[in-house]
Amino acid sequence: MNQSDRDRLNGFLTKWLGSEGNERANYQTFFGDLCVALGVEGPPPKGSVVGDPYCFDKDIKFFEKAESTRFADFYKEGCFLIEAKQGSEASSKGHGKRGTKVYRDNLQRAFNQAKSYAYNRMLGDLPPFLIVCDIGSHFEVWEGFSGEYGSYGARQEVKLGDLAQPEIFDRFVKIFTDPQSLNPAKYRARVTREVAAELAKLSRWLEEQGYEAEETANFLMRCIFTMFAEDVGLLKGEVFTVALRDRWIPNPSRFKAEIEQLWQTMNTGGSFGFERVLRFNGSFFEEAIAFDLPRGQLEVLYAAAAKDWSQVEPAIFGTLLERALEKRERSRLGAHYTPRSYVERLVRPVVMEPLREAWDEVEFEVQRLLEPAVGRVEPTAAKRKLAGQCIEGFLANLRGIRILDPACGTGNFLYVALDLLKGLEQEVLKRLEDVVGEVQLDLLAQVRPHQFLGIEINPRAAAIAELVIWIGYLQWFFKRFGNTEPPEPVLQAFGNIECRDAILAYDGVEPDVDRKTGEVRTRWGGRMMVHPVTGEDVPDPSDQVVIYKYLNPRPAEWLEADYIVSNPPFIANANMREELGDGYTEAVRGAYSIIPATVDFVMYWWHKAAEKVRASKIIRFGLITTNTIRQERQRTVIEFHQQQNKAIRLFFAIPNHPWADGGDAAVTIAMTGAELSTDNKFSKKPSLCLVTEKNDETLEITCKYP
Repeated sequence: MNQSDRDRLNGFLTKWLGSEGNERANYQTFFGDLCVALGVEGPPPKGSVVGDPYCFDKDIKFFEKAESTRFADFYKEGCFLIEAKQGSEASSKGHGKRGTKVYRDNLQRAFNQAKSYAYNRMLGDLPPFLIVCDIGSHFEVWEGFSGEYGSYGARQEVKLGDLAQPEIFDRFVKIFTDPQSLNPAKYRARVTREVAAELAKLSRWLEEQGYEAEETANFLMRCIFTMFAEDVGLLKGEVFTVALRDRWIPNPSRFKAEIEQLWQTMNTGGSFGFERVLRFNGSFFEEAIAFDLPRGQLEVLYAAAAKDWSQVEPAIFGTLLERALEKRERSRLGAHYTPRSYVERLVRPVVMEPLREAWDEVEFEVQRLLEPAVGRVEPTAAKRKLAGQCIEGFLANLRGIRILDPACGTGNFLYVALDLLKGLEQEVLKRLEDVVGEVQLDLLAQVRPHQFLGIEINPRAAAIAELVIWIGYLQWFFKRFGNTEPPEPVLQAFGNIECRDAILAYDGVEPDVDRKTGEVRTRWGGRMMVHPVTGEDVPDPSDQVVIYKYLNPRPAEWLEADYIVSNPPFIANANMREELGDGYTEAVRGAYSIIPATVDFVMYWWHKAAEKVRASKIIRFGLITTNTIRQERQRTVIEFHQQQNKAIRLFFAIPNHPWADGGDAAVTIAMTGAELSTDNKFSKKPSLCLVTEKNDETLEITCKYP
């Protein structure tokens, strides 16, 4: 922001700050002047560019009972959609006296109107920014960068006079010219890749010293959370970074004992040096074991600590951390990871759409209650109280929702679900404040980590998943509560991530003995040898793998939840014996005798989730599967659950979707979402329900009846 910018802006503020009147008469002049003040190009005359991608009064067609055309006040494709209103400082004229509840109700209606325009399919993807402007007073800004799969987060209020602040001025220039540069996910992804790369250096060194993988993982995760806690203000005085710089790098022999002391203090609470340390507890600091590190590795740790850990993106952090810790995966640190937007394409329709539909119904009821009776300026106090109770009831339900990922890996699906629920919670809280005024803060009454449940067989991945969820939750905590300290212990051992097999439960394992010969059953392990006579590669008969017998195998139980979202392992039917072992494969197929033995491993998750829906134990589920789900041998599982008395229906399906996981080959997956069918036609027991590809976006579901 240079002097020329300041001069233009001062002229704009002198003219408009505190102005009142009729927004229909003023808004085009106001926004034209704003463009000049920001130094950005204004819209061309309407009709001069095909489709009017940048204009006032953007016409949008609606097709309800009849076709109608409505007009968005100010629109720029790929940038923003703005609705203008104009309140008053001293009277109830226009849209009400600024600061009153009636005024806030009117601005909320303006937002709902703008949102209906933004979601109109005529416009294509959602504009990244949705803005309601009270001319002369302030802007209310909502942002959303997920395109057609997204929605808008909580409201941010920017006073007109705040445009004089350089960072806010620059932000508005970017909203008009380069909104994607404001996409926080892009910045956070870069930060996350950088910190994972630093951790990979340290992980490689620890491995070369002969440390066990689990010891290394636990040590690095404690370091990670310590650095994060420091950057969000949970650890005061930058005790970790300062100690690295001033004590441990100059004198490495002090590191192990002193970092262990810090972690022991974090576990119990107390003092470290001159700083008070909160009680963290949880499971991360119970066994605070560290390693002796030389100066070079402490410098690597210091480089990692210097990154902005408050901006780590949990949706991808778990994957990158797993790669940093795993020797075979470390070369893939620079490769693609699954983008957050891909995860949202499953989580949003499965979890968020029904919740948003419920919130829309609450909003409709709240608006009805807030309509003033004839002859009154504003609704009665009783009706406003009732409207507040409607919102509080929705909040209570939201804070009781449980989401399960029964193959949670490093927790990215659970984190994205948490982040989206927290975003909706923040939106609802803002609306509650509009209706009832200031809301008393309750640090415990909020969406919290215990609502996000996981099952994961890999101990390291399960630990990372727990870490990822806590980091995501604490990022939101400080967004909501500022510098307020969270309740102690900061980390709580909810036990919401269970480390076990999600498909098979059993009492034990023992070598499988052939009943006839009495010998332990084995199979060839896959190693080849050079034939001593022919010189050709042939199977090595000495490479034998023991076949194990699983004792009392049975279907595993899943945690109670409301929604299931998951990305189970992709193991083709033909590869199950090789990758899972003969004994395990036979045990699974025996425990699930109702499922044909020809299906891929992922379909066991599909079957269990469908059983949960049909038993009314969950509302919906959504799974990532291989795109072979369209094949007849896989469809038998879907058809079975569609043909029962309490049948399921697919409400969402994508047959071919790219999936990035860091490999060299292109991976194509399918997404399916299912719920209990309430349509009467399903009570007819369709003899055949076919899931066939319609195009690259959807599946066509056709049912033939007897």
